Amino acid sequence: MEYMTEPVKHTPGHILCCDCGVPISPNPANICVACLRSKVDISQGIPKQVSVSFCKQCQRYFQPPGTWVQCALESRELLALCLKKIKAPLSKVRLVDASFVWTEPHSKRLKVKLTIQKEVMNGAILQQVFVVDYVVQPQMCGDCHRVEAKDFWKAVVQVRQKTLHKKTFYYLEQLILKYGMYQNTLRIKDIHDGLDFYYSSKQHAQKMVEFLQCTVPTRYKASQRLISQDVHSNTYNYKSTFSVEIVPICKDNVVCLSPKLAQSLGNMNQICVCIRVTSVIHLIDPNTLQVADIDGNTFWSHPFNSLCHPKQLEEFIVMECSIVRDLKRNAGAGMISKKHTLGEVWVQKTSEMSTDKQYFCRTHLGHLLNPGDLVLGFDLANCNLNDEHVNKMKSDRVPDVVLIKKSYDRTKRQRRRNWKLKELARDRENMDTDDERQYQDFLEDLEEDEAIRKNVNIYRDSTIPVEGDTDDEGAPRISLAEMLEDLHISQDATGEEGESMMT
Repeated sequence: MEYMTEPVKHTPGHILCCDCGVPISPNPANICVACLRSKVDISQGIPKQVSVSFCKQCQRYFQPPGTWVQCALESRELLALCLKKIKAPLSKVRLVDASFVWTEPHSKRLKVKLTIQKEVMNGAILQQVFVVDYVVQPQMCGDCHRVEAKDFWKAVVQVRQKTLHKKTFYYLEQLILKYGMYQNTLRIKDIHDGLDFYYSSKQHAQKMVEFLQCTVPTRYKASQRLISQDVHSNTYNYKSTFSVEIVPICKDNVVCLSPKLAQSLGNMNQICVCIRVTSVIHLIDPNTLQVADIDGNTFWSHPFNSLCHPKQLEEFIVMECSIVRDLKRNAGAGMISKKHTLGEVWVQKTSEMSTDKQYFCRTHLGHLLNPGDLVLGFDLANCNLNDEHVNKMKSDRVPDVVLIKKSYDRTKRQRRRNWKLKELARDRENMDTDDERQYQDFLEDLEEDEAIRKNVNIYRDSTIPVEGDTDDEGAPRISLAEMLEDLHISQDATGEEGESMMT
């Protein structure tokens, strides 16, 4: 008779802890976990509180030895940065897990929970979980420190124009605002005959010089000065200077071209009026309506100057005006302006109304002038012209009067102006009455010239109500369709303060 026997189940035996006597499963150390942890701390040597540097201006964390990185809260990048702060002590243990413990965003604290393992007595592996507290300390990075200092710069662009009128600079300022070229500047300084733009890097200054060359006729010179050098690493620290000179011609200037240049432009007369300065100089001959564009290279090859100062503009009253219909053109003549009308006018100075002295001239303003209108112009007959090209001309080739633009009531135009422009925030000198008058001249030019107005951002001024045209004297105005709403933007696309350079 056979007996069935059940298989014997072998269960591991228990031993007593050699310290506290608690039954435990056998392990190489023959000691319980509680007693083992009381004797061995595998987290010893790992700091429980570490400081992390944070720049409030650019929202970046400092990563040794000299790098600033952008990290979001509780991101993988920030966790890697925190672990690198304790990289040396962690090399002695095995890192199993690491994660963030939630803290208040404004508590200036970051908590990281670490799980580590290490082999201890007689080959026993002990695992431990603990929290490392990171204290966020404010520290300004080098880039932000240079921005705040405003005097620590690596490159400067000095823009100059040897004229007594700032119309070109007002136009250039609007282009800089429209295309955001002010964003990389550390400081903008307004001086007597130009602007200085300071940058933290030479590349930003070179970008500004290229922008100026594309917007106004210029020429420039570059120089650099050695500040310091390191002979061991062969590194040099320079400060670069870019001197940019704008052509000394502004809108409404009367100029005298050299005979060679006038012939190359289609045999136009030497006495011309500058009607606009953009990337080129736009000239018109008031006797024939012939127009020509002169770029920067041509100007510096055949330079010419303004004949009269803007303050020499005199007010005339139109006594008689007639339109010239049939105009005989010379051989090889250039383009004729379609926006102007040639007229022959008799004018008299408003300051000489008690006399019967009148002046006859041709003008490109025939489409605007009527008898009784007021017009501004230069009296070349009674003016001391100190110009080498004018002195070589025959007297009958020099007109007595050159009319520039029609005159309107400035006070009424200012009161009815329902738009405004933004300005660059810069260190400016005291703005006198002459600067204010020049700025008003620039605003009137925007109203009169649509070609310049297309390149400028014009904003609606909600403080001034929209009026009708009942009392208007015919002065040109900007329509509401050409205006933008004045938006107050606190940050630009890069996250930096984009409004700080504008007022």
